[in-house]
Amino acid sequence: MNMTLDDVRALAQTIREQVAKAIVGQDETVEHLLVAMLAQGHVLLEGPPGTAKTFLAQSFSTALGLDFGRIQFTPDLLPGDILGSNLFNFQTSQFTLTRGPIFCDLLLADEINRTPPKTQAALLQAMQERCITLDGETHLLPDHFMVIATQNPIENQGVYPLPEAQLDRFLFKLLVVYPSETEEAAIVTRFGERQGPPRAADCGVAPVSDAIRLAAAAAAIAKVTLAAEVVDYIVRLIRMTRISPDLSTGASPRAAVLLAGAARARAALEGRDYVIPDDVKALASAVLRHRLVLSPAAEIEGREVESLVAEMLETTAAPR
Repeated sequence: MNMTLDDVRALAQTIREQVAKAIVGQDETVEHLLVAMLAQGHVLLEGPPGTAKTFLAQSFSTALGLDFGRIQFTPDLLPGDILGSNLFNFQTSQFTLTRGPIFCDLLLADEINRTPPKTQAALLQAMQERCITLDGETHLLPDHFMVIATQNPIENQGVYPLPEAQLDRFLFKLLVVYPSETEEAAIVTRFGERQGPPRAADCGVAPVSDAIRLAAAAAAIAKVTLAAEVVDYIVRLIRMTRISPDLSTGASPRAAVLLAGAARARAALEGRDYVIPDDVKALASAVLRHRLVLSPAAEIEGREVESLVAEMLETTAAPR
């Protein structure tokens, strides 16, 4: 199946319309999810309870028409509960693979920071290589395998910080904030008369895509041009994070690669077959906010990562 960039834009618009049947507002978050899906990246959603993070992931998956898996992360969760295990079958005298919930197209890792780092690390290989290893045998996951993880920034009891290696595998960290007054009134109007928790299917969200269409969309985006000048701009921006006195940890080369891929996906959604600096600027904060660590002096001064990224974008000369 072949798709043009116009086909990709039309597909993205259809997905937006389906998600909007269930989700009020959060347009920027949905847009970033579309970019991540087309760039084949993973997303970390952070926001207070009750802001529809889980419902958004479910609605997005339903609209994509993908096989959806969910793991509720808890302190007693084990790696085998995610990956599965080989169990001995006494009837056949052979070990049989019992697949865990990670064997899906789109995995919701709900409250990912509520499980210890040992269990969180079970996702590392899957997120980077789209495969897992069990008892020395490698099992492939779909090429478009995507993790949408959620975490609550308010609580600090019973939670574990995500390891740096895990954070670096997320393309975006998106901040889900409270809705505006108008949006909140629309939410209450839409769901206030319903009994029980909302479901995507009950809101009329229907599958409008599938794995074949997503693969074709990814192939179309691969043709988007990334000029040498834009590559140089991305590299200079990333390298600046490593020399800033306000940061103790800068961004990795993986961040540069992921930012370039995401910029190509955004360019396609904007109707262009080439990347411009504005694509990089629009995505830089979401790509970098979870990768940069403030220095002790910057923390004392009350600096914020987002403001530092904005300053770097201002001081890094963009190609014309």
